Amino acid sequence: MSTYLVPDQNTCHQPTSITGENQIPTEEEQAYKKLDEKLKGLLATLPKDKGWRSANIYLHEGFWLSPQVIKGLLMINNYFHAQSTDIFLAAFMKCGTTWLKALMFATANRHRYSFSDHPLRRNGPQSAFPFLDTHIFLDYPITKFEHLPSPRMFATHFAHSLLPTSMSSPSSTCKFVYVCRDPKDALISKWHFMSKLRSKELPPLSFNEAYELFCNGVSEYGPFWDHVLGYWKASQESPEKILFLKYEDMKKEPSVELKKLAAFMGMPFSAEEEKGGVVGEIVKLCSFENLSNLEVNNEGGGAQKFTAQVVVENRDFFRKGKVGDWKNYLTEEMRERIDSITETMFKNSGLTLGLTKEA
Repeated sequence: MSTYLVPDQNTCHQPTSITGENQIPTEEEQAYKKLDEKLKGLLATLPKDKGWRSANIYLHEGFWLSPQVIKGLLMINNYFHAQSTDIFLAAFMKCGTTWLKALMFATANRHRYSFSDHPLRRNGPQSAFPFLDTHIFLDYPITKFEHLPSPRMFATHFAHSLLPTSMSSPSSTCKFVYVCRDPKDALISKWHFMSKLRSKELPPLSFNEAYELFCNGVSEYGPFWDHVLGYWKASQESPEKILFLKYEDMKKEPSVELKKLAAFMGMPFSAEEEKGGVVGEIVKLCSFENLSNLEVNNEGGGAQKFTAQVVVENRDFFRKGKVGDWKNYLTEEMRERIDSITETMFKNSGLTLGLTKEA
């Protein structure tokens, strides 16, 4: 069962738990228990609604989050120390995180590994680097990530406004790569994914119910439109700090977008690398077709651990990897409603995303 890769050690990090031989400093453990009590008190005050994976999600500072994720947010704000060279991959759920994790890992470590014997051929791409939202408490009582080489890379689904200023402030030198996609495709992909993870003790979440919840902004890490807009505005104010990508552009011209990504990460491809086909090799290695057919990403191939309770099989991160699959699910009326919300929410922002109305 994978957590995340530690490049210098060429292995996956194994979380530690408290044992007789591994005593946690009293002060640190007490702080953890106080935070746990704070979480319980906080949840009692927050509005709640139906969750897609678990029974309930809670509205915290404008976004719908599960209790475990709120716990992670509290820990990040209290204990996470961003380094000046950190690079964060941010996205709303099911908008390209798996693909970007693979691309960023392969780009950053292209001088460390050969393409024929690459870690991504043996490990699911979700293990390329830590998912900060919950891996922050994968170790007990807190994961400090001191074992990661610089530049450290992390993934998050948190909205920009929820992040601590040490990460999000324009004066901070750490960087963000944000990827988004047509909300109609995000909805379809998220419903399929969360249906697989949904507790068997709960009744299934029908597509029509998921559609209504999504349009009302009620889904884990939602509302979708506020999430995207937050990063879009921040990218306009600090383009050197936030690279804003669209899934559709990446599918259309992966090599062009990869070169843009590498340059932003401070790891541009040299003329020699481009001539030698390195860009194409990374695109091929990280393609949906290649990754989804690897043994590690198929039935019985392995799983990704997010929390003690949430373990996701690698194969569940791969469905179709296509643009426009929403056409197989949405009626014209449903499509018009989502497009109308998108148009209204993004009006005068300069951002266009997924609008399919005829001009």
